[in-house]
Amino acid sequence: MDRQGLISALRRLREGVGRLREGVAELRARPTSERASHAIARQLDYQRRKAAAIARDHARIERIMSARTNALVATLAPHVAITSGTRVLEVGSGAHGHVFFLGVPDAIGVDPLADEYRALFPWQPRARTIAAYGEHLPFDDARFDLVVSDNVIDHAERPAAIVDELVRVLAPGGVLYFTVHVHHPIYDALSRAYGLLTLLGLPRDLGGPFADHTVHLTARDATRLVERDELEILHRALLPERTPKRRRRVDHLKRVLAKNTTFEVIARRRA
Repeated sequence: MDRQGLISALRRLREGVGRLREGVAELRARPTSERASHAIARQLDYQRRKAAAIARDHARIERIMSARTNALVATLAPHVAITSGTRVLEVGSGAHGHVFFLGVPDAIGVDPLADEYRALFPWQPRARTIAAYGEHLPFDDARFDLVVSDNVIDHAERPAAIVDELVRVLAPGGVLYFTVHVHHPIYDALSRAYGLLTLLGLPRDLGGPFADHTVHLTARDATRLVERDELEILHRALLPERTPKRRRRVDHLKRVLAKNTTFEVIARRRA
């Protein structure tokens, strides 16, 4: 083998080792608990049923989603100007994330079910999506100007690991938009009890919201996740869930128990 052939062989070997490392890291990021895997399976089943239900109503759904994303852009406007050149990543882009309605050509969405969603919803091709877990994002450090995580980490097995990754891929001076539903501590206790009961044989589908979420965070839990030396908190709010008037009594109870209150943070990555 001549020198050029040896160099080519070494390059291929190095690339192969790199892919192997990425594969091992991705496997480590996959949910290892039955509860987390079950939550993902339930989410896919729900989205398949929803896709069938809205098959003839895509235009209205797109208007709703576009309005939601426009509201996000307005919220972020004092902190970041989103242009066609902004490097945007949404972690947990799901069935109808913001990346599909931002109008940013190179925006990227990451979701464990990205391949399945691409076949279910017509707006998915508007952004590049990658099937990956938030605990191990397949990107270099400091890659993005704007990272969005909109109410997804409570579906994951290791929320703190996801926040670690959100911060890692955010460029210095870049902006993080982060939300998660937070709850009264009683929900955390009930969620943990549900986990124990399923180990004893309780069917997981009887768990209702506890079957769809791996954790039920309190506002204090969420605060701890984002209060980091690398981040400057620019905005923080607790937004009670809005419900129709016919559910006013239920809404009142939810407010008392802080059920599904949205914890919202905008932060900038320190240089």
